[in-house]
Amino acid sequence: MEDDSYFEDEEFSPIRSLLGLLTFSTILPINVYTSIEYMTKLTWCWPFLHIFVGILAAICGYVSLEFLHLNAFFTAAIVYAFLMLITGYNHLDGVMDMSDGVMVHGDPERKISVMKDSSVGAGGVASLFLVASLTVAGLYNILDYNFIFGIIVCEMAAKTSLVTTALLSKPLVPGIGSYFIKETNGTNYLVSTVLVTCIAFLLGNLVGVVGVIGAIVGGIIIATIAKRNFVLANGDVLGMSNEVGRLFVLLFMAVALYFI
Repeated sequence: MEDDSYFEDEEFSPIRSLLGLLTFSTILPINVYTSIEYMTKLTWCWPFLHIFVGILAAICGYVSLEFLHLNAFFTAAIVYAFLMLITGYNHLDGVMDMSDGVMVHGDPERKISVMKDSSVGAGGVASLFLVASLTVAGLYNILDYNFIFGIIVCEMAAKTSLVTTALLSKPLVPGIGSYFIKETNGTNYLVSTVLVTCIAFLLGNLVGVVGVIGAIVGGIIIATIAKRNFVLANGDVLGMSNEVGRLFVLLFMAVALYFI
């Protein structure tokens, strides 16, 4: 994720930039590329692009439940695997790398060095296992309530968590993550979050809205942890925020489904 030569420099086009962002974050055969500067100008639109990914995952869950007659737990595991596959495992390295950086002792420079190291330590592996297993458990919980639209909400709002962290962070340069952070400001964040909240309400009423709140909380937590440990943030921090954000969305919706 650190090689800017992956992108082609060209004139700015909103449609092409959105498709480039979807190409960047999924394995869908779109194959539309644009410069990193132009692509990240529409970072605030990222949650809306992943509505489509969430719909595909929800269809996968529906087929598993209604046609294959699998139980909710097996379906939850399949949905999570589908989400990881279609997104190209894009953020899992962020979970491991940031965890390794947080776990090591030392000053921010030392922690950043460990985070950017290509090797993975015990903290990274353990964190990935915890995030993955708890996310599957969260999917199982909402499926147990037959809230299939919750899959769409959690995938969309996971990007709201990422954008929240980007808003609250200072960029570590060089790196692709720095472009996303620089292009996130209070105005486009507010527009994005309000629209995401409206869509979540349409999909799940108050439960969906509570899920978005969970995403914001997750993003704030990751931004705070990153600031205390690294001062600055990079793509690994944003990746961690995406995965933890999805988990917090599921956690908040699971609680809301019980009480609302």
